[in-house]
Amino acid sequence: MQFPDDDNGKMLAAMSEAGIDLSKQLDVDFFLVFEDQRDAESATEELAGSDLEGEMELHLNDELGKWELIVCIKMVPEYQAIVDQELQLNGFAEEFGGVTDGWGVMQHQEGDDEFADDDHECSDSCKH
Repeated sequence: MQFPDDDNGKMLAAMSEAGIDLSKQLDVDFFLVFEDQRDAESATEELAGSDLEGEMELHLNDELGKWELIVCIKMVPEYQAIVDQELQLNGFAEEFGGVTDGWGVMQHQEGDDEFADDDHECSDSCKH
């Protein structure tokens, strides 16, 4: 696969090289950062009341010293879809004094079989 030579393209290329199937929906985490806790909380409330389909988590990122809102959206990680979502979220974050700070995908997602060969024996209480 060919990807544009920018941060998003490089991330997608690295994911592809790692064996992640980019044709399937994945949980993509977009990071929004805010200096002020009240601004971050207001943004979280506003986003929660919007029509955005996704999960959110707000916490203080000790490493950055800023409030970080993680917006998890289930989507096919296509280049233009990622760019469009980032632009939309950045415009939203700016209304509250924040900015986007990249995106990422958890390495192990539903359907991964990397751990299928572990020593775990399933019981009636297993959920996988």
